[in-house]
Amino acid sequence: MRCSECGTQNPVAKKFCSQCGSALPLLCPKCGIENPGTSRFCGDCGTSLTANLPNPVQSSARTAPVSGTPQQTEFPSATDGERKTITALFADIKGSMELIENLDPEQARNIIDPALRLMMEAIRRYGGRVVQSTGDGIFAIFGAPFAHEDHAQRALYAALRMQDDLNRYCDRLGAEGRERVQARVGINTGEAVVRSLLTGAGHPEYTPIGHSIGLAARMEALAPIGSVAVTAQTKKLCDGYFNFKPLGAARVRGVSEPVGVYEATGLGPLRTHFQLSAERGLSKFVGRQSELEQLKLALDLAKAGRGQLVAVLGEAGVGKSRLFHEFKALAQSECMVLETFSLAYGKDSSYLPVIELLKHYFTIAAEDDKRRRREQRVAKLLAVESGRVFSPWRRRAREKVTSKVMALDRRLEDILPYLFGLLGIQDSADPLVQMDPQIKRRRTLDAIKRVLLRESLNQPLMVVFEDLHWIDDETQAFLNLLADSIANAPLLLLVNYRPEYYHEWNNKSYYTQLRLEPLRPENAEQMLGMLFGNDREFIPLRRLIIEKTEGNPFFIEELVQALLEQGILQRTAAEAKTTLSLAKSLDELKLPPTVQAVLASRIDRLAPSEKELLQTLAVIGREFSIPLIKRVVVDCSEIELERMIATLQGSEFIYERPAFPAVEHVFKHALTQEVAYNSLLLERRKTLHERIAQALEALFVDSIDDHLVDLSYHYSRSGNDSRAIDYLVRAGEQAQQRSAYAQAAAYLEQALTRLNDQPAGPERYRKEFAVRAGLADSAIVISGYAAPEYEHHLTRRHELAQRLGDTTQIFYSLVGMSVLSAFRLELNKAQDIAWKLLGIADHEHDPDMQLQAHGCLANVLWQLGDINASREHAEKGLKLFAPERHLPYGDEHWRAACQFYACTCTTVLGFPDKGLRQALEFLAWARERAQLISLVFALNSVATILAWRGEEAQALKYADDLLALAAEHGFGNWHSFGQLLRGQALALSGKADEAIAEMKSGLDSLAATGAAVPGWAYANLALAFLAAQQPEEGLGVAAKGLELGVSTGDAEAKSELHRLRGELLLMSDPTKPAAAEASFHEAIEAARKQHAKFPELRATNSLARLLAKQDRRGEARAMLAEIYGWFNEGFDTADLRNVKALLDELSG
Repeated sequence: MRCSECGTQNPVAKKFCSQCGSALPLLCPKCGIENPGTSRFCGDCGTSLTANLPNPVQSSARTAPVSGTPQQTEFPSATDGERKTITALFADIKGSMELIENLDPEQARNIIDPALRLMMEAIRRYGGRVVQSTGDGIFAIFGAPFAHEDHAQRALYAALRMQDDLNRYCDRLGAEGRERVQARVGINTGEAVVRSLLTGAGHPEYTPIGHSIGLAARMEALAPIGSVAVTAQTKKLCDGYFNFKPLGAARVRGVSEPVGVYEATGLGPLRTHFQLSAERGLSKFVGRQSELEQLKLALDLAKAGRGQLVAVLGEAGVGKSRLFHEFKALAQSECMVLETFSLAYGKDSSYLPVIELLKHYFTIAAEDDKRRRREQRVAKLLAVESGRVFSPWRRRAREKVTSKVMALDRRLEDILPYLFGLLGIQDSADPLVQMDPQIKRRRTLDAIKRVLLRESLNQPLMVVFEDLHWIDDETQAFLNLLADSIANAPLLLLVNYRPEYYHEWNNKSYYTQLRLEPLRPENAEQMLGMLFGNDREFIPLRRLIIEKTEGNPFFIEELVQALLEQGILQRTAAEAKTTLSLAKSLDELKLPPTVQAVLASRIDRLAPSEKELLQTLAVIGREFSIPLIKRVVVDCSEIELERMIATLQGSEFIYERPAFPAVEHVFKHALTQEVAYNSLLLERRKTLHERIAQALEALFVDSIDDHLVDLSYHYSRSGNDSRAIDYLVRAGEQAQQRSAYAQAAAYLEQALTRLNDQPAGPERYRKEFAVRAGLADSAIVISGYAAPEYEHHLTRRHELAQRLGDTTQIFYSLVGMSVLSAFRLELNKAQDIAWKLLGIADHEHDPDMQLQAHGCLANVLWQLGDINASREHAEKGLKLFAPERHLPYGDEHWRAACQFYACTCTTVLGFPDKGLRQALEFLAWARERAQLISLVFALNSVATILAWRGEEAQALKYADDLLALAAEHGFGNWHSFGQLLRGQALALSGKADEAIAEMKSGLDSLAATGAAVPGWAYANLALAFLAAQQPEEGLGVAAKGLELGVSTGDAEAKSELHRLRGELLLMSDPTKPAAAEASFHEAIEAARKQHAKFPELRATNSLARLLAKQDRRGEARAMLAEIYGWFNEGFDTADLRNVKALLDELSG
């Protein structure tokens, strides 16, 4: 760190300058900005500078460099190992036994050992680890023990380098008259368990195990001599970066299907992931307008001769390269653009980005001959010279550089030797060969700077350096020199990097830092909308992706790509249009290896103890409190634990969130938690889950009900099935009380799965009974009262109750059977069970039982058309408990059912005002309690009564509310009922076609649940056909409803069906009124038998209108006057208004 007073460079850990004693700047642990030594908060992002957070640079000193050769010597602390996705490489010298058969052992060693050294050097150069040397071959891995996000590419670079070096070695052997050696290389990428084992000498040996390792060995055996063979998994990760040719499929032991084998033939056109994204097709660019504006401002200042340095800082995948790409497209007409980038494996290759920049500037390599092109690509990647021999290419390259420099400014002629040397195109008489290396280095850096600054005088210049977190020291030195020199030049220097990179440019007046954050949710929605559309079908998918990726554009793109590759999303082409559809459950989505590798490499840069803590936190969950962490992490002092948590917070793995009673910490990224969790071995996970569950029980002993879900989750994953089942059942019961029925069913299904592994006996039967009861209750709400799954759980529940000899539970099983029978219109059976239930309940003097028995009778008697008896039992049920008393889920259901029958029966019996008043009071009560099952019953009640009253607009509103609630919570039956009610309201509003479509959909979905279609549903549909003036269709529907009543006893809508039949007959043939008159008489008779005054009024009105047209006005007036005179309320309803109007007309 440079002292601002005297300029002395100090170690980053120091607080004061070692030369003058001045306070050194404070680095912000979040954004990396330098702040004055007296600052308490960062002036750029507001983060506290006094908290006990690690200095980012100090942290990076302890962690793995992101360069080609890892410098860590420490092994991961967990000796039992961890799960990692790695790339394994096997290389073997072909025919080594035959080669050394006739040689002295020392002669053989002199041939084989240099080959092995070349192999191992290639591995180490790209950050790989040689696990084993077999004497004539090696086994190496990439991505372990420390993860690299590009481990598959590194393995292929190493393999090609290895073959290239071996070919040159072969040529030398041949020239010396010795036996030539050739090798085969096999590579595979996949998951393995990697662990550290102690040898007999006490030294750690890091070894992987897994099927993916054997597959790599098999690839080596299948590779042609002198080539590199890879599997489809490796090819998929490296396509574009390398060229491949298929070698066909091969049978491999232990693999059921043939394995595709590919030969890596050389380097492809791509070098960076952004280039790969561009090759696939870039997604919509969103959410970065502000950053683009700041870059435009910087360019304007640079064009005016005020040079600018802009740094874009952001995590991997956040869109740094995309931002530069979009800006370059906007600015390319205003300036000359030179760009380059660092590579993850290039930190040991000096000047590599600078060389690429200069080759771009001097347009070198455009017309290379084939051999030199291959040679040069290897040189670029490996940062080595391929020889000093004269070649036409070298001469042409020098001519290009000379011509460009001399045209730029003849005064720059003296820098040519330095540029030739850097580019590797000097001739054999190199004038710099004897020069002091430090002087040569300094003059070389100065030469590059002079070229760029002079070019900027001809035209504004934009110089782009990407991925500085992988930069080598010499390139960094050049950037520092250039940054110091651009203040008065028309030059814009753009750089980008990840948070772990550190520089010393913050104090420059022309320096600007832009920190890129993940996309805001609305921007992520825009991006996803362009990727696969905005159909409602994809709403859950879009939410899942945004939740998982936290708005990181790279993660979003990779997850969408994974959805397609894994077959969860399917493309369908039809009529020149491609559509997407969900083909599998979203639960089957696996984390893409590209995303996993990026996150794993970041995690592996932590110190072993910090990484182990992060993995433990990942097992706890997305959120965790300090008290809980302290109970789980018991092998660490409190001070050390707090230090490590501060480190994880400072490194932005976790963040702090205020909560009561203790502050909580949260994983910044859900995917980081997923990767950390998946890296643990299964047994280690189980141990931690058990420990966490026990810690939760101890920590929250007085509020255990608030943590049932967490406890059931941890015990489920610990293998402690007994405790898991207990908490899963309790969590299911709690979810039902909160009206989260789908969630309740999920918990209970998990409990049932674990119960199946428990030994048979009373204890298991009791637990299973509780589970089946809960599943049956949830199935009613989600799938319907007649759904097969409801019947399945109900039948098993009854068997268990009988096996246990539990009279109470036998009773509740019979309640379910009564409901099931009623919904299937097996009404006699349902009624017999209901009367039996009432007998048991009265004998037991149990109010809970009595409530459910009365509810069952109210239900079946309503369907049988005994309206008075239905209301009587509903009101008896309601009197059992005070309205303000909260009841268990089952009782709440039946209290709500009794409320429904009480107010609807009241309306049908001729008291429409009282019925509506009761329904509205019921609705207000249900909303106040926020009890969903009561709320759906109440909305159904209000909508039904309003439709009867002829208030179709209000009925439609409440039907829509019912539909929305049912759709939101997955209430199958209630959604069907809502559609039928909505259709009725639409028909009354004159929107007949819409009404018919709505009701047909409702009937289909109701039938799909296993329920029989009741008469009232046929009546509603017949009403819609009447409104649509489609009498023949309506008569067919009415006939079905009436036939159903004859066969099942379903009589609740009998009167209305006869009335509608009469109206439809008149519409079909007005010249034959006799049949219609008969139907109206049957409607009146049916209503009178049920004491149903409201249907009687409606049927009488229809008959009176017919009689009036037949000049039987006196008869019509008499019957109307009689029924109208019975009513003492409801005079503002449509039916009573219509009757009054007809009476007045007939009396006139």
